Amino acid sequence: MIQKIACFFLLLLILQSCTHSQNFDKAKLDSFFAALKANDQNMGSIAISANGVLVYQNAIGYSRINKDVKTPANMETKYRIGSITKMFTAVMIFQLIEEGKLDLNTPLARYFPLLPNAAKITIREMLCHRSGLHNFTKDSLYTTYLDRPMSEPERIAIFTGQKSDFEPDTKTEYSNTNFVLLGYIIEKLTGKTYAEELRERITTKIGLTQTYYGANANPTKNEAYPYNYLEECTETPKTDMSIPGAAGAIVSTPADLVKFINALFEGKLISAASLELMKTMRDNYGMAMIAIPFYDQKSYGHPGGIDGFYNILLYLPQEKVAIAYTSNGARYSYFDVVMGALSIYFNKPFTIPEFKTNTLNASDLDQYIGKYSSTTWPQKIVILKNNTTLFVQAVSQGTYPLDARGDNKFVFASAGAALQFDPANKAFTLTQGGVNYLFTKIN
Repeated sequence: MIQKIACFFLLLLILQSCTHSQNFDKAKLDSFFAALKANDQNMGSIAISANGVLVYQNAIGYSRINKDVKTPANMETKYRIGSITKMFTAVMIFQLIEEGKLDLNTPLARYFPLLPNAAKITIREMLCHRSGLHNFTKDSLYTTYLDRPMSEPERIAIFTGQKSDFEPDTKTEYSNTNFVLLGYIIEKLTGKTYAEELRERITTKIGLTQTYYGANANPTKNEAYPYNYLEECTETPKTDMSIPGAAGAIVSTPADLVKFINALFEGKLISAASLELMKTMRDNYGMAMIAIPFYDQKSYGHPGGIDGFYNILLYLPQEKVAIAYTSNGARYSYFDVVMGALSIYFNKPFTIPEFKTNTLNASDLDQYIGKYSSTTWPQKIVILKNNTTLFVQAVSQGTYPLDARGDNKFVFASAGAALQFDPANKAFTLTQGGVNYLFTKIN
C-alpha cells in the first residue's frame, strides 16, 4: 500500500509538472505577437520551453525582403544570435578546463604574449570581462573593416595596437575582444576550427540541428537578413563573421537555443561546479552570463545584438522555464518582448501595447536637430530629420529612427533608449540601461 501511495504521488507530481505549462494564456500570447506584427514593431521568432519541453513557438515578419518579394519567417528561420555566442564559447572553455587542458588562472601570455598586459590577464578575467582589453567594436576603425574577412594574425595585430582600458581585475567592462581571443585559444588547444569544435562539443552532442558558425546570409538555408525600420524597412550592412568570431558568429533558432540552455542547466555539457562559476555575478556579470530578475525569480542567460539582429536567451531555474527570442527587425524593444511574453506565460499583469506614436509636423522637429556631445558618453550624437521623423546617429555608426512620445520625449525602443529633450537649454538626456547621460548641443 505504501508503495502504491508513493507511486500515486510520484505520478501526481509528474502530471503537475506536465500540466503547469498548459495553464498560460496562449491566446493572449498570440495576440501580443499579432499586435507586434500588425504595427510593424518587430520581426522575429520566439520559443518557450518548460521542463525541457517546447510549449510555445511563434514567428512574425519576414526572413527576407527583396523588393516586392517578402519571405515570411517560420519556426525554422535561423538568425545571427550575436553575443549569445559567448555562452557557447564559455561552455567549450570550461570543457577544456575539465579535460585538464586549460586553467582559469592560465595567463593570456601563454598564447598571445604581445597583447597589452598579457602576462597579467588570465582566462578567468577574460570570461568575466575584467581583463582591461579594449573592446574592438568601440574602436573608431571598426566600421572600416567589419564587412570583410580577416585572419587571426590580422585581428591580433589590431588588438596588439590597442591600449588597455584599465589594469586587469580592477573593474568589469564588457569587451568583445576577450571572447574573440578565447575562440582562438580553443583552436590552438584542439588543433581544430571553432566551427568544428562547436559541432563536436555542443551541437552534435545535444542534437542542435539548426545551430552553426555563420557565414554570408543564405536565403536557401532559411537564414534571416537584418533590417532597420527607417521610412521603410531597410536592409542593414552585414558583418563578416570572421570579425566577431567566438564573440558573436553563431547562427541559430529559438528552439535550438532553449534546447542548449536546458542542456547546460541539466549538466549535459559541463559540470555543476563549472555552471556555478558561470552563474556567479561580479559587478552584474558572470562568466558569459548575466542575471535578470523576473518578479521573485532570477533568470540567467545572455542578450545578443549584431547588425540589425536583436536576441536574448534566458533560463529560470526555479520553474525550469527557458525562453529565447531572435529578431531581425525591431522598433519595440526585444527585451520588452521577452518580459511581456514571460508575464503572459506566468499569468502576471500585462497589457498589450497599443503602439500609438505622436505625429509631429516637420517644422516641429527643427528645435531638436544638431550635433550634441556629453562629458560622460564617448561619442558625439547627431540628431536629424527626414520629413516628420526624427533620427539619431552616433558618429561613425548607423542612423536610427526615433518614435515621438510627447512632451519632447523620443524613444529608440530596440536599443532600450529614451531621449528627453530640453530645447530651451539646447540639451537632451539619454536614458539607457537605467543610466542618464546629459548631452548639450555644440552646433
